[in-house]
Amino acid sequence: MRELYDVIVIGAGVVGCAVARELSRYQLKTGVLEKELDVACGNSSRNTGMLHAGFTYKPGSLKAECAVEGNKEFDQVAAELGVPFKRTGKLVVGFTDHDRENILKYKAIGEKNGVQGMRMIDKEEISRIDPNAGGEFAMYVPSSGILDPMQYTIALAENACQNGVAFHFGQEVRGIDRSGEKDTYIIKTEQDTFETKWVINCAGMYASEISQMLGYPCYPVKGFKGEYFVLDKKAGKYLSIPVYPAPNDKGGFSTHATPTVDGNVLVGPDSYVTEEREDYVVTKEHMDGLFEDGRKMFKQMKRDYFIRNFAGIRWKRYNPETGEVLDFMLESDESHPNTVNLVGIESPGVTCALPLARRAVAMLAGRENPKKNESFNPVRPVKKRFHEMTHEEQQQAIKENPLYGEIVCRCETVTRAEILDAIKNPLGVCTVTGIKNRTRATMGRCQGGYCETRITEMIEQEMHRAPEDIRYSKRDSYMFTGKVRDER
Repeated sequence: MRELYDVIVIGAGVVGCAVARELSRYQLKTGVLEKELDVACGNSSRNTGMLHAGFTYKPGSLKAECAVEGNKEFDQVAAELGVPFKRTGKLVVGFTDHDRENILKYKAIGEKNGVQGMRMIDKEEISRIDPNAGGEFAMYVPSSGILDPMQYTIALAENACQNGVAFHFGQEVRGIDRSGEKDTYIIKTEQDTFETKWVINCAGMYASEISQMLGYPCYPVKGFKGEYFVLDKKAGKYLSIPVYPAPNDKGGFSTHATPTVDGNVLVGPDSYVTEEREDYVVTKEHMDGLFEDGRKMFKQMKRDYFIRNFAGIRWKRYNPETGEVLDFMLESDESHPNTVNLVGIESPGVTCALPLARRAVAMLAGRENPKKNESFNPVRPVKKRFHEMTHEEQQQAIKENPLYGEIVCRCETVTRAEILDAIKNPLGVCTVTGIKNRTRATMGRCQGGYCETRITEMIEQEMHRAPEDIRYSKRDSYMFTGKVRDER
């Protein structure tokens, strides 16, 4: 017999998980459907990890409003959820008179949007802030910051789960029907059927298709792909602040250099249109371009530091007649009862996730008037990472649990105890990248060359799974498909 929910959220990216957390503030039976095997498998994990200030978005737009709101509250949010976060500021650097004109244009837009503290600085002050930043002049934006978008999405989901939300992975939505007799929606996935009174569409790159299933328009969207380099932590010691080039005439940015909260440096993205929904291939042509552009932003850009690359795609809602990129779509129409529809949620989606979630949930709460969940706890308990502990704390941790004394990932100093905790995570996720995103194991210089097989073996043992049942990330990303040779 299928389970009946009050609300089902479709999509477990950063916005879907933020919506789930906001719903858990109420006495609502809430479920989340996600086609992949973990949260943050789409563009929520394929971006720069910036907390944006809000100076490139049209005044009065939902993007601008939510970006400024999300930026201001994030110190508290990060503390509640145990998410690593640094309010580093940002340098938007220029080289030409046209660059200066564009920077001043967007400085004025930022001031209209309520961004505080922006100021123009010269090359000498750039050097004082970070001697490895490029540029002849810059706008300094003190409110910008950096975070780990994967950790943030996981934190939102785990906090929602701890407050009663059920997550269903490997559930790709194939159809949605309205039951007039019961006033509910019947959601059919590849393998199950779910029934719910409300549906909230947070399907990211597939949001337009889900929109159409709910009876809304299939809004035109366009994919803007960007490729990135990940630089070793050896490069991270040379960069303390994100360095962005002057925005172009439409407010977009080309290649920038951004430190991560864990000490690496990201260089990218470039930007070009793709038609494929999950075209995450990286190319030599674009990597070569990133290298040349990256050196303008970050003087220590060296090929010796390259350890990985990746790509992300921002699916923007646009006007097909003019080509204009449009604002976020957040709607709830009486002609499509008990639905909230979010489409075109791209950058700055990480910054805007909770503000968007509050607005989406308010649409439901305004009609249903649900009771508050008096036991809601916004705080997610987080253990201190072993490599962040003092020597005395490490000794005490080993004394209490000897498995802290066994290092599984040498590059990132991740212990067996931490890997086991990650395998037993509240969401029940047990892919290799699921463990990677929760612990940073395999993210170091060797990219899993030493520890990946050990992590796979631990998943196999702890979850009692056959090797052929273990996945790297997605449903078809098999770690093993069979034995190389027969046992004799």
